[in-house]
Amino acid sequence: MQSYKGQLVGRIKIAIVSTGKYVMPYLLTDFLKEHPAIEFEIDVTNKERVVESLKSNSIDFALVSLVPEHLKTQSITIVKNSMHLIGAYDPKWKNKELSPIDLQDMHLIYRELGSGTRQMMERFLSQRHITVQKKLELTSNEAVKQAIMANLGYSIMPLIGIRNELANKQLMIVPLKGLPIHTTWRIIWLKGKKHSPAVKAFLDYLREHTQSISRKHFGLQDINP
Repeated sequence: MQSYKGQLVGRIKIAIVSTGKYVMPYLLTDFLKEHPAIEFEIDVTNKERVVESLKSNSIDFALVSLVPEHLKTQSITIVKNSMHLIGAYDPKWKNKELSPIDLQDMHLIYRELGSGTRQMMERFLSQRHITVQKKLELTSNEAVKQAIMANLGYSIMPLIGIRNELANKQLMIVPLKGLPIHTTWRIIWLKGKKHSPAVKAFLDYLREHTQSISRKHFGLQDINP
């Protein structure tokens, strides 16, 4: 009936890494106002499972900040992503820059295996030959955020999910030599994949509106310590 009325219909299946939940809703709002008959099925998981879904061709596209190198993909750039060492707010860090070697004596909080955030954090440490003795592992960025605010430790995190806590001085960027790590949020899909009319409409919408969405909703993501 909706198709008969001239409305675009269909279901779009997306897999997004867990931190992407802070990005994806802003990509949907105005599109769904224009196309209310389109349905979205969104799986929020870690990077490893997102890549598995993409490889098996069980989704239309994925939202990631690390593009899998072993797959041939096409993409649309969404917004910049930057990762910093984050701790509970403490003015003592404002005028002090840590060296990576200092991390060896700090309690560090990790995401679970398979997480892109963990992958980037471990790469940063291994490149500097840092061995961490005191660590805690949690399965979501929200859990990591709460643990930091409870003074359980520090973590290298993307800013996009903690802007309010930074502004409210619940969390802060701890200056650390070698950071931030810069990546980019992207919508990706398998190269050569045939898209339904609904998926094509959404990708066309993103190509046209991504810059304005980024400026409107993510323009303040780089908050100074």
